[in-house]
Amino acid sequence: MESKQLKWIYLSVLALIWGSSFILIKKGLLGLTAIQVGSLRIIFASFFLLLIGFKSLVKIPKQKWKYIAITAMFGTFFPAFLFSIAQTELDSSVTSILNSLTPLNTLVIGAIFFGIGFQKRQLWGVFIGLLGSLLLVYNGAQNHPEQNYYYALLIIMASFCYATNVNLIKRYLFDLNPISITTGNFIVLLAPALAILYFTGFNEQIHIEKVQKAVGFILILGVLGTGIANILFFKLIQIASPVFAASVTYLIPVVAFFWGLLDNELLTPVQFFGAFIILIGVYLSARKQ
Repeated sequence: MESKQLKWIYLSVLALIWGSSFILIKKGLLGLTAIQVGSLRIIFASFFLLLIGFKSLVKIPKQKWKYIAITAMFGTFFPAFLFSIAQTELDSSVTSILNSLTPLNTLVIGAIFFGIGFQKRQLWGVFIGLLGSLLLVYNGAQNHPEQNYYYALLIIMASFCYATNVNLIKRYLFDLNPISITTGNFIVLLAPALAILYFTGFNEQIHIEKVQKAVGFILILGVLGTGIANILFFKLIQIASPVFAASVTYLIPVVAFFWGLLDNELLTPVQFFGAFIILIGVYLSARKQ
């Protein structure tokens, strides 16, 4: 299959997986703290990737490990905790919307720090997608004035982390197998995540039924939403541009909204319109490819 077709398949699958991640975090927070959710997400993904990708670690040259460590922190470690903490105050659908800032940040960081060029229509696509996201955020704020939108800053920080990660992978790790990159990332993160989880007192809570149920949701999140999704994402970065890869964050809110509907998070006609604008932004930002 040609790269032009394949990249759209990867984009769609990633949108479905990551769009479902926010509701899984929400369910995990019903029995766990935000720090426990972030730690367990990394731990489950790490053990899964060790099972399927341990042998691929030998394919990583020694000089590449510093970039593996840096991308691990920006692409997984910081965002895992930032999103969990933010969702203690914001709806899952709202956090998914704010995540749509990632392509804009990817374009800006790529142009300023990595010298990556872009076409005017691609820039327009990013801004149109951002406009749709802002429309969704504004309408959500009107309908949920009780939410603390200062926590939105955490999602914006996470989007900058993702944007930096995408550009680093495209520049320094483009020639490595996606499984090698992903497994290497989580080898770096496993020990810190285990240490953080230990100090939360998790071992004293594991016998509680609601905690066990919450752990089940984070197990799915770690394996599917983090482990498998990262492999697909790194592959997408290799066959497409950083901005196209980051455009998956425009589709994520659409999926997250439908999950929100099932969990009694109401959608308005304005929010549906915003989602439509986001899809237009994805198309325009990808036309360079």
